[in-house]
Amino acid sequence: MERIIKAAVDRGASDLHIKAGDVFRARIHGKLVPLTKQALTPEQTRTIALHLMSNEDDKARIDKITDYDCSWSSPGIGRFRVNIMKQRSSFMIVMRVIPFEVPTFEKLRLPHALARVAEAERGMVLVTGVTGSGKSSTMAAMVNYINAHENRHILTLENPIEFLHTDMQSSITQREIGSDTTDFKMGLRAALRQDPDVVMIGEMRDAETIDTAMKAAETGHLLISTLHTPDAQSTILRIMAMFPPEEQDVVRIRLSETLTSVVSQRLLPRADGNGRAVAAEILIVTPAVRDMIADGGRIGEIRDYIADGRDQYGMQTFDQHLADLVSEGTVTFETAMAAATNPSDFELKMRMFQRVAPKSPDTSMATNEPAMAPNGSAPASEKTGVEGMTQGGNFDFLGQ
Repeated sequence: MERIIKAAVDRGASDLHIKAGDVFRARIHGKLVPLTKQALTPEQTRTIALHLMSNEDDKARIDKITDYDCSWSSPGIGRFRVNIMKQRSSFMIVMRVIPFEVPTFEKLRLPHALARVAEAERGMVLVTGVTGSGKSSTMAAMVNYINAHENRHILTLENPIEFLHTDMQSSITQREIGSDTTDFKMGLRAALRQDPDVVMIGEMRDAETIDTAMKAAETGHLLISTLHTPDAQSTILRIMAMFPPEEQDVVRIRLSETLTSVVSQRLLPRADGNGRAVAAEILIVTPAVRDMIADGGRIGEIRDYIADGRDQYGMQTFDQHLADLVSEGTVTFETAMAAATNPSDFELKMRMFQRVAPKSPDTSMATNEPAMAPNGSAPASEKTGVEGMTQGGNFDFLGQ
C-alpha cells in the first residue's frame, strides 16, 4: 500500500481514493486516474483503514464507524489528511496530501493584498471556495505570515491538524479535534479563555460555531476560518441564512461590525498544463461595506464596490483577476471565461480592451503536478495499458 501511495505522491497527486471493489485511484492535475489493475476486496480496504488509524480505542470500534477523520504520516512518503467512510456497507478512504513545508504567500503566488489581510489586529477573516480550492493552504500561509512578523499567540482548531507550524516570532498552539478537544464548539469556547491573539478554525459548520466566532472577533481577537461559498457576496448571505429568520437582522449587524475581509478562490488549469493557478476575489471590509451589510438591501452592491476599490484598497473581483491571468498567459481565455462570475460581461470586456496574452513571470499558485505533453495530451505518467504497468507488492500499478 505504501509503495502505491508513494508512487502517487511522486506523480504529484493531491488526493488518493481507496475503495472496496475498485482499484487505487489518485487525483493528478485535477483528474482522477487509476493507479492499479486489481480491485481491492472489502477486507483489504478494512485493513488499510486500520493501518491509517492511530487511536487504539477507535480501532476497536472500527466496524461501528461510518465517518471518521484523522491524519497519517510516513517517513519518505508524506503527511495526509484522512477520511474513512462507509459506502455499500464496506469502507472507502480518501487521503489528501499535506506538504511538509508550510506555504507562504509567495510560493502559492497569492495576491499581495493578503499580507494586509493577515496584518489585521482583530475581526473575522474568511477564506472561501469549493472543496479542493486551496483554502487550507491559504490559511496556513496567513498563519505563517503572522508567525514570521508578529509577536502573538496563535491558536488553531483543526480536524485533523494539517500543516505543522514552528514557533517563530509568535507562539502557536495547534489543537486537533477528537484528541486535544471534543469538537469545534467546545474548543472555540475554551479558546477564549486561553489568551489567544489569533484563532484559526478549520471550518465553521453551523450557526453555533459562527456565533461563537463572531463573539471572539467582538472581544478583540483575529479569527480566521473557512466556508464553502463561491464568492464574497454569497458568503455574507450564507452566514445570515444559517440563522433563524427572527435572528438574521441582529446577525447582519454583528457581521457588519466583525467581518474584516473575505478571500474567495478557485483553482484553474494553467495554460502550459503544468499544475493549476489560483484566481482570487478579495473583499476588504471598509466603512462603506459595513453600511451595505448592515442595510441588508444593499448587499447586492458589494461586487461592484469590490471592482471599483481595486486601486485604493487592493480589492479585486474574480473577473478582474481572471483578466490578469489571461493577460499574463497563465490561463487560457476559454478557461477564464468558463470560471468567470459573469461570463458574458467578462468576454465583452476582454474583447473591448483587446487584451493579448503575453509571456510573463508566473504570478499564480501552482501545484506540484505533472506537465502536459506538448501536444496537449495527458502526461506520459498517466498512460494506461501494458506499457505503463510496473509490478509492486501484491498490486500491479501504473509506472511513473
